[in-house]
Order: sequence, then structure tokens, then C-alpha cells
Amino acid sequence: MEIMATKSTESTLELGPQAFSKQSHQFWILQISGWLGYAVVVFLAIIRPQIAQESFNFSGQMTNLVLETLSGFLLSYLQWQLIRKIVHLPLKKTLFLSFLSAATLGLIFNVIKLSFYKVLVYQQEWNEAWDMLEFGGWLLFSLTTMFVWTSIYFIMLYNTKLQGEHEMLLRAQTAAKDAQLQMLRYQLNPHFMFNTMNAISTLIYKNENETANEMIDKLCEFFRYSLDKNDKSKTTLQKELELIDLYLSIEKVRFANRLNIEIDVCKTVLDCQVPSMLLQPLVENAIKYAIELRKSGGKIRIMANRVDERLIIQVADNGQETQVKVSDGFGIGMSNTKARLNAMFSGDYHVDITATDEGGTMVSISIPYES
Repeated sequence: MEIMATKSTESTLELGPQAFSKQSHQFWILQISGWLGYAVVVFLAIIRPQIAQESFNFSGQMTNLVLETLSGFLLSYLQWQLIRKIVHLPLKKTLFLSFLSAATLGLIFNVIKLSFYKVLVYQQEWNEAWDMLEFGGWLLFSLTTMFVWTSIYFIMLYNTKLQGEHEMLLRAQTAAKDAQLQMLRYQLNPHFMFNTMNAISTLIYKNENETANEMIDKLCEFFRYSLDKNDKSKTTLQKELELIDLYLSIEKVRFANRLNIEIDVCKTVLDCQVPSMLLQPLVENAIKYAIELRKSGGKIRIMANRVDERLIIQVADNGQETQVKVSDGFGIGMSNTKARLNAMFSGDYHVDITATDEGGTMVSISIPYES
């Protein structure tokens, strides 16, 4: 597990530049709109107030603005490319190199701006009549511009990176939950298989071979359907009822008229998502502690309906002739069911085991309604 986690971390870091490049569309929109906004701000704040002056060089000022904006655009693009190259480095090193390069590019941007301004607006040599006060005032704005762009790039990059890591975490959690649900479901199969094979063995011992053969055929059909239609951790209530119908057909071979089934399920809930093989252990418990203990047989009722935003499933029997505690016998089947519900719905479920008016037992399950 540690090796897998290390590999996942390394792949995430290696994907940093790739994740950033996936945002190329957003980057170009931001880059173009950002520098157009820069040009508008400079025009409104600096150029427009000077238009009324007699010595104002409109063409020089506008040409200078265009070249200043284009040079800033290219320099910030170079900064973006640099960040893409170094983003896989440790965070402190990445930040240091990024803002060092931003300062360098800001200095270059300042020289370019001041040079264009001297040549195009005042028709001077590019380095003529520079003074430290003027250069320093321009430099502060140039550095701020490059630092702002660098910060924006980091926000874009790490937002994408965090989203990717969050998606990986969700996938890992989902995979772990699916594995847990599958493991819990696989625990049901040998448990069910043991009980069924024990019943077949009893039939053979009593020389009821035809009944035993019929039960084996039904068992094969049950597992074939289970593998073909119900091999995932979740299924619809409709398919779950089809599966329980196959299971009951196996048990009817054993109990014949002693086993009476009543199904009362609202049609509107048939497409609701439930854990696969949810009903089988509940019905199996009802058969074992109600039908099997009654010489005259008994009745099992399966009910399901929707209450607000929850699905309510109930499995009830009409009791046993030899009374035992309500909780007796609800071993691996019920504990497994609770564990699967807890894993699938993150604790958002309720299981109640109560006595019925007929002296039997009813298991009620409440889960979120997921269509």
C-alpha cells in the first residue's frame, strides 16, 4: 500500500504541468482579456487626461500603449511557460524561482516601457535623460504587474491540482467502498450455499432424490442469474425482487405449501438503488426462525414503499410456534446487512427489528431513496 501511495504521489507531481496545460483555453481567455483590460486602464488613467494638452502626441502615445501591452503580454507568457517547467519542484523552490523570474521580467518590462515612451512620445534616444526617480516609479508598477500575473498562474495551477487530487481521493474512497461491499456480499454466498447444500443433503438422506435434483436446478439458476444480473454492489429493487423470487423458488422445493409469500411493493420504488442481495438474508432468517419451526408452515411478507426521500423495506413473518427471542438467530446475515448498509450509505440508514401483532418478527430498513 505504501508503494502504491508513493507512485500515486509521484504521478500527481509529474502531471502538474500537464494539468496546467489542460487549462490552455482558460489561460488564453484570461491572458487576452487581462492585457486588454491593462491597456484600457492605462488609457483612461494616463493618456485620456492628457488629450487636451497642446503638446500631446496622440499617435505616439497610442503606438506606445500598443507596444507596451504586447511586450507585457509576451513577457507574462514567458512566465507562464517557466512556471509550467518548474511546477514539479518542491513548493518553496517553485515559489522562489517563480517570483525571482517575475522580478527579472518586471525589470525587463520596465526598461521596454520606458524605452518606447522616450522614443515614441518624446522622440528621444531610448536611454536618454533617465533618472532614478522616474525609473523607480515605473519599476514599481512593472514589478506589481508581473507579480500579479504570477499569482494568478499559481491560483489557476493549484486549483487544477487540488481538483485532480480531490478526484483521485474520491475514486480511491469509492474503490475502497466497492471492495468492502463486494467482500461483504461474497460472505453471503458461502453462507447461503452452506444452508442450501445442507437442505439438499437432508433431502438425499431422506431419499427424496427428485426434490433434491429440482432444488439443485433451482440453485444453479439462482447463481447464474446472480452472476449475470447482479454482480455489482448496487442494483435496482426490481432486480433484487427477481433474485429473491428465484431464491424463494428454491425454498418452495423444500417447504412446498408450508411457505407462503406475500409481496406488497409500490411500483414507484422499483427503480430505487439497493445493495445487491439485500433481501435474501432477511428472508432466509424469516424462513429459518418462522417457517422451518412451524409444522403447519407460515407466511412471509415483503413490503417496500417511499416515505419522503427514503425507501422503507420491511420483511415480516407470522411467528414461530416455539417462541424464541426476537434477536435470536440474526447472526451473520443481519450483521453483514448492517455492515453493507453502513458502507454504502455512510451510516445514513436505520434497521429496526420488532415483534409483529401476529407474534412474529419484522425487520424494517430505511435508506436514502436513490433512483
